[in-house]
Amino acid sequence: MFEYIIVGSGFAGCVLAERLASEEHARVLLIEKRNHIGGNCYDHHDEHGLLVHKYGPHLFHTSNAEVFHYLSRFTSWIEYQHRVLAVVDGQKVPLPFNLNSLHRLFPRSMAESLEQKLIGHYGFDVKVPILELRKQEDAELKFLADFIYHKVFLNYTVKQWACSPEEIAPEVTARVPIFVSRDDRYFQDKYQVIPQHGYTRLFENLIDHPNIKLMLNTDRREILQIDPDSRQIRCFGQPFSGHLIYTGMIDELFDYRFGELPYRSLKFQFEHVNTDFFQEITTVNYPEEYDFTRITEFKHITGQPVPGTTIVREFPQDYDRLDSRRNIPYYPVFQEENLKRFQQYFEFAQKFPRLTLVGRLAEYRYFDMDDIVARALEVYRTQFGKGA
Repeated sequence: MFEYIIVGSGFAGCVLAERLASEEHARVLLIEKRNHIGGNCYDHHDEHGLLVHKYGPHLFHTSNAEVFHYLSRFTSWIEYQHRVLAVVDGQKVPLPFNLNSLHRLFPRSMAESLEQKLIGHYGFDVKVPILELRKQEDAELKFLADFIYHKVFLNYTVKQWACSPEEIAPEVTARVPIFVSRDDRYFQDKYQVIPQHGYTRLFENLIDHPNIKLMLNTDRREILQIDPDSRQIRCFGQPFSGHLIYTGMIDELFDYRFGELPYRSLKFQFEHVNTDFFQEITTVNYPEEYDFTRITEFKHITGQPVPGTTIVREFPQDYDRLDSRRNIPYYPVFQEENLKRFQQYFEFAQKFPRLTLVGRLAEYRYFDMDDIVARALEVYRTQFGKGA
């Protein structure tokens, strides 16, 4: 009945389903084990009428015009410039740590001297990874690097990843650099927006096609069997001659034959507060002694004129597939040993001629939302499109 089966209804799965159904006129079965589409981008209105992101804040930003214009076919947008504060020594300072942060924390003469040295060494409007700044031999810059490292990065990273910044891959620590600028925005991309009617509506529009059949509350193992020896795939007990696109955890797909890959999970504590606003900005990070990492207030994102406000605190934790309180994987843990194990899985997957892996969990990589849309469009063009 189907030419393609796609496991997972996040951005990777839904974009590929849309492309295959719309452009190739293919019949697509989209399988989702949760009771909703959208993956971790899923949003909904809480009992107080506020649009909240169930799995933590998702702010769309990109400089990729193709991605932006593609998604614009399925949603209208609201412009939104994200800003973040971090509590450092009892003061709230902008993140990424920038020249404004510098002047809030240090005496004027000291801040001006540090500013000139930063600009002199790196230039203006430049992002510098914290571990790169720590290599500085200049005494003042070394002091600044150590201060930022211990006050902003170290404890937050330990809470988020359960390891030090040095133990995690450089592309992770580079995501929140020191910004030699006075731009307080968290992102500097050309397009910074949120879907006007929410992410869930965007996903509904993506897969609103008669050739796409959606099955919610369905574990792929209920209908799909993969034989690692014969490389055969069966669907509903019958041989499946079509193509399987998988966006879930690669180690789970192959029944953990090379061992489990570690992931980090999150616990979210939502709270409704009977006040217009709880905090002055969307997100406030707590890198020091608090056991949560940040508080996000959704009303700052949506601008909804409703009474009260809803916030969420985030508590990082280890993923545990056997514990219902910890069994949602959010982030692959980018350490050398884990990447080697992933490579074993990846090489094994290459032996299956009609299997394609796409997404953060399937490819054991960190993708922002725009990155995964770009990746899905690339996979469609190179593997399935008319010109492939």
